[in-house]
Amino acid sequence: MTPIKEAASTVHLKDHSKCHELFAALDSFRQYRQLSHYNTTHLRRQTLYSLPAEHIDLLCAPPISLLASLDAIDSAIAANADIAEAMLDAALVKYGLQGDESWKGTATVEDVDRARSTIRQLYRDWSLEGAGERAACYVPILSALEKYLPTSNDPAVNSRDRVLVPGSGLGRLVLDLRVAGYTVEGNDSSYHQLIASQYMLDCANAGEQHKLYPWALNANNHLTRADQLQSVSVPDTHGLTAWSDDDIDSTLVGGGARMGITYGEFTASYNTPKHVASFAAVVTCFFIDTAPNIIAYIEVIRHCLKLGGVWINLGPLLWHFATTAPKSGTSQSDKVQDRGSIELTGDEVVALVGRMGFDIIEVEHLPAGAAGYVQDPASMLQNSYRPTYWVARKRAVGGAAAVAG
Repeated sequence: MTPIKEAASTVHLKDHSKCHELFAALDSFRQYRQLSHYNTTHLRRQTLYSLPAEHIDLLCAPPISLLASLDAIDSAIAANADIAEAMLDAALVKYGLQGDESWKGTATVEDVDRARSTIRQLYRDWSLEGAGERAACYVPILSALEKYLPTSNDPAVNSRDRVLVPGSGLGRLVLDLRVAGYTVEGNDSSYHQLIASQYMLDCANAGEQHKLYPWALNANNHLTRADQLQSVSVPDTHGLTAWSDDDIDSTLVGGGARMGITYGEFTASYNTPKHVASFAAVVTCFFIDTAPNIIAYIEVIRHCLKLGGVWINLGPLLWHFATTAPKSGTSQSDKVQDRGSIELTGDEVVALVGRMGFDIIEVEHLPAGAAGYVQDPASMLQNSYRPTYWVARKRAVGGAAAVAG
């Protein structure tokens, strides 16, 4: 099994903040079915029936057949809800909450939105159709790792040279790095993401077990109804069959699995004495713009990396807390996102990394439109990123900085 654990150890249900976040995530997956049906098809039926009778007849007759389309969307929502509930059932077992209903009714509207987004993200990380999106981001990362931290024929070396993936999301990059031969540890601060990644890596019984309808909840910019109702199979590979039994049983130096994911806010989880110089590489993919203060991320990555270790970054700069104003009276004990946000440009981030103990050894801006993110290829509206890609190496304290041209 792929261990997915708290940064400290396991969830302590007496820790009320973690308890609330976990419970809200669980409850949001429980509510997915009812609220998706209500918001997507029930309200549209109400709107339809409020129209004049002649308009209703026109919309319900072929070739539009709107009521039949709403029935088909309901079936697609039901299939997605089956995935949400399978994830929920697996998580209740993991956290020992079978028969306990204290988590019910805790999810907010925002929590349910996160559940919907998580289900849709399965398209990117765990479907064959999402392979193009993954390749645009993961292939450059894997190539850079093989260049600067090549795997060895000696398993002990691969166990020692660990790779950290902050913001590991639904876990596919972690799996791909493990399959490539690396010992890898992911980290994420979202229980929604962790519940989904745990299910895809550990609990799905086989590849292509579920039918996912990634665009079913979105009524906009479809050329045809068939585009809205496109289905994909997830997972495209079963996590436990992606490596050999010997790999499953192998362990890290000092104990632990060759692949794992921890829960916790990145800076709080890894700015600890036990993580000093504990990783040979850090990979950040669509992650650094989640920082309210990018300097804090850089400091922790420098703290975690061994001397000469590499930091590989790929992604945009969609600063997540750009509209967050600092709360009055904030202190060091407050959540970091309560203190506002610092937004830099791509060249400013690279310059800052170079000022903070790293040599920049590669910098590249991928072509326009190179990377989509859960993008419907048939949609009338196409959003894509031109992400920046760079590699930095941790240098000795006091060493002269080097920046790639």
